[in-house]
Amino acid sequence: MLGVRMSLAAVGVALCLASGAAQAQKLPTATGSGAYLDVGGTYSEMQAEYPRRVLGGAGIYADLNIRRHLGIEGEVRWLRQNQIFGSNETTYLVGPRFELHRGRFSPYVKGLVGGGKLVFPYGDGYGDYTAVAFGGGLDVNLTEKIKLRAFDFEYQDWPVFNYGPGTQQQALTPYGISAGLSYRVIHAGGWRKHRYK
Repeated sequence: MLGVRMSLAAVGVALCLASGAAQAQKLPTATGSGAYLDVGGTYSEMQAEYPRRVLGGAGIYADLNIRRHLGIEGEVRWLRQNQIFGSNETTYLVGPRFELHRGRFSPYVKGLVGGGKLVFPYGDGYGDYTAVAFGGGLDVNLTEKIKLRAFDFEYQDWPVFNYGPGTQQQALTPYGISAGLSYRVIHAGGWRKHRYK
């Protein structure tokens, strides 16, 4: 099921690229170092490992670019859809992000660290764990303020996890995709004014 959704996301990105090329619009580019802050929301589907199923849910993220290509991303994700017996996941992650600017398109990679909370089935408590994530994706500028997160792929590693008393520690490695929209709330320093045609 997740593979089908990833394929659909790839088709969506291809259509978006084709549309942008066909319209040949002028888009914002940076002339030097500058700072901006984008805040947005996403919908995610992640392949969870405990219990093993695809969980969906909403998220929020913020991208603070300190220089043209380098910034920091923070994200919170609540996976509450398709849960079984009340089991769900929440993650709180932050870390460096590197992006390139190619017209209206901004591919990026990121490395995040933080925490994950797993609520166990049947109301059997919860656990807080360290989580590390690596990923990347594609943002598309729709206007000077609004950006489409066409897709974001993320692979997580929860290195220390116990299924219960007396069980051996092992890692959980959930992964999945997200898509969403963001709004630029701050934009200052070293950026030209542009018009969209």
